[in-house]
Amino acid sequence: MHTLTVSETKQLTAGGPAQYLSFMLGQDMFAIGILAVREILEYAGVTPVPQMPACISGVINLRGTAVPVLDLARRLEREPSPIGKRTCIIVVEVDSDEGAFVIGILVDAVNAVLDIPPADVEPAPSFGAQVRAEMLQGIGKVQGRFVLLLNVQHVVAASELAALASGGALPLAS
Repeated sequence: MHTLTVSETKQLTAGGPAQYLSFMLGQDMFAIGILAVREILEYAGVTPVPQMPACISGVINLRGTAVPVLDLARRLEREPSPIGKRTCIIVVEVDSDEGAFVIGILVDAVNAVLDIPPADVEPAPSFGAQVRAEMLQGIGKVQGRFVLLLNVQHVVAASELAALASGGALPLAS
């Protein structure tokens, strides 16, 4: 059985709309490419791990594997919202220089899967956004509202997170 590579997947979807999972952080809507998403979990708490960067909430037990959980609000240098009944962990699989790894992303609420045509996606601005430009893949326009499309590889980049740990290595699940 042949597994599609990232470039083959992009070629298949180049003509049509791309799919994104949309979610909320505070009052702002964000989205990530659906191809990176493995599952969405109801928030049931995390186990704190000492000496991790502030943006790593801890780990969860995902079918016997310890998966780190990234607090996206803290990663984006925002004030985290209190945990509520809609708080979720989006489990993503990301390719990196060290190979693929799995990480959870803590968000305030998951909304829906959006089909956003390439014509409705603008490049990330180089300044003026509340999010550092390299973390954005672009800005989508959906029903008159802007959706910040995150570059999930950059947001959860192991090398950046390890640097945030002030010299401590970040144990990532494989």
